[in-house]
Amino acid sequence: MNQEFERSKVPEVTLVFWIIKILATTLGETGGDAVSMSMDLGYAVSSFIFIGIFVVAVIAQISAKKFHPFLYWLVVIATTTAGTTMADFADRSLGIGYPGGASLLFVLLMASLAIWYRSAGTISVNTVSTPRIEIFYWVAILFSQTLGTALGDWMADTNGLGYDGGALVFTAGLVLIAAGYFFTRISRTLLFWGAFILTRPLGATLGDLLDKPLDNGGFAFSRFYATGILAAVIIACVAFLPQRAGTHPGKSQATPG
Repeated sequence: MNQEFERSKVPEVTLVFWIIKILATTLGETGGDAVSMSMDLGYAVSSFIFIGIFVVAVIAQISAKKFHPFLYWLVVIATTTAGTTMADFADRSLGIGYPGGASLLFVLLMASLAIWYRSAGTISVNTVSTPRIEIFYWVAILFSQTLGTALGDWMADTNGLGYDGGALVFTAGLVLIAAGYFFTRISRTLLFWGAFILTRPLGATLGDLLDKPLDNGGFAFSRFYATGILAAVIIACVAFLPQRAGTHPGKSQATPG
């Protein structure tokens, strides 16, 4: 019997994947703040805009027949910008604060993953190859990005660690997850989702570190300037760093005699 492997619609999880993911989440913070704060559109209107972009991008992604790196990362960036303004809207405009916002988003993320698992029997990203599974995947991604934003703001602002201190805390968490990957037998799927969630608050704190005023512990870069630089770096990474679709076992086929 020969084992046939099917190509996923999402990239193989490699070091390149995580580099671009962190850049994308950092851009999500600076880009989201640029629209909601610098352009003074507010969190609700900005969320509406970014959710609209996300819907259009994710429809194009799901309609595609195979993995396209630029399209995939466009959808990820749409989730990070939407996640930034949605988390800020929940934390600040709704008045439930960082603990309330983070708790609500955690429940929504766990619910989306539970529904996905109940429907498909797995939440492994390597199985994202059909429209139905892609819908589960992108809903979970959107909630994880929004949760990550709330966690980043909560850690940096409420706990008094500052943006650099918050970035160090989340980096330490990612180091522990990497150690779990290399030195333990903990579920790779569990480790992936843990890392995916933590890279978002890392990006959020790095984005805030870039664009917040000097008096608030930031570097006071223009949000538009920082967003433009990050976008250019992401485009270069997607264009020149190798990426390929993930694979998962398909149907076994008999070996021809």
